[in-house]
Amino acid sequence: MVIDWSVSAVYNTIMSVSTGIGLLLILRFGSHLAKEKVGQLEGWAIGFGIPGFILTITGTHMILTWPLSKIGFPFDDIIFGEPSLAFGIMLIAISILLWRKSNLYIRQGINMNDSKIVSSTLNKELPYLIKPLSYFAAAMGLALISIAFAGIKYQLFAAPPQEPISGAFADYPMLEATFISGLYAITGIGAVLLPFSLNKNANPNYAKVIKFLWTIAGIIFVVFGVMNYFTHIGLIVNTMAK
Repeated sequence: MVIDWSVSAVYNTIMSVSTGIGLLLILRFGSHLAKEKVGQLEGWAIGFGIPGFILTITGTHMILTWPLSKIGFPFDDIIFGEPSLAFGIMLIAISILLWRKSNLYIRQGINMNDSKIVSSTLNKELPYLIKPLSYFAAAMGLALISIAFAGIKYQLFAAPPQEPISGAFADYPMLEATFISGLYAITGIGAVLLPFSLNKNANPNYAKVIKFLWTIAGIIFVVFGVMNYFTHIGLIVNTMAK
């Protein structure tokens, strides 16, 4: 198989890493908040903003240009592009919110080096501030679950045999279809539970389930994305015109 890479682009490597880091950052921030160790908010704002920016620009480019359709995988432009754009925008929204809160607290005379005061103040406000955002997150969570069902039904996500590592399972399309679909499904389930976890007197099990699912998903997204830097480079080398 020969692919004309001059007419396409494959960058779901950095999209995967950014998605995983975004999920893990949310959990880490929630853990620091619960332990009253948040402190300076600018660093967290930047931490959310960087993967948010990456996912927004790559997701936007993917859904507007459909680069993967040029190499025979048009459905992947929907599967990777649209959720990435949605998650990127939400991460940027969180980044802006924390940056604005930091500036507001400084004007109010709150000592930003006192993590207990900052955490206590933010802990009271944050559930109400992000509740509207959580509805969109839940809707996209349902979309991820829908993608998971499509992945199983149509046996998507199988790597071509020319791709190192993943290509070794090209003759077993259900294997990678189940793996990636399961990854999308657990991420989606966590997103669907998010609005319920923000309710007053919410069942603490909601937060525990979200933490469990997104920890698994976040780690896998990062590891899978990192691995794909090797496998995708190998795919390009193996499919270039000689």
